[in-house]
Amino acid sequence: MRFEALELALVIITLLRKLLPAIRRHDAKLHKQLQEAGSSIPMNLAEGNRRRGRDRNFLWSVASGSADEVFTGLRTAVAWGYLPEGSCDEALEHIDHLQAMLWKLMH
Repeated sequence: MRFEALELALVIITLLRKLLPAIRRHDAKLHKQLQEAGSSIPMNLAEGNRRRGRDRNFLWSVASGSADEVFTGLRTAVAWGYLPEGSCDEALEHIDHLQAMLWKLMH
């Protein structure tokens, strides 16, 4: 069975992969943080999908936190001028959609 939240997380990584080189040129630490948080999203979603009970919600909560970290990191990159305005709108929209999916899964 296809886990839509996981599939969306992988789309987010594909979009993030296109943005990270420009960020790395300006701020290696922000690049690394975004890469790690981006990878954390699908990993925690996949693990949570196989768990039961409170473990499941905890892992989905971690995925949500990582998604918010990526969301804020991208906005930070735009604010610093590392990325042009509008360049990460598609990724931000997908992250917002994923957050809605995660909220439904956890409640």
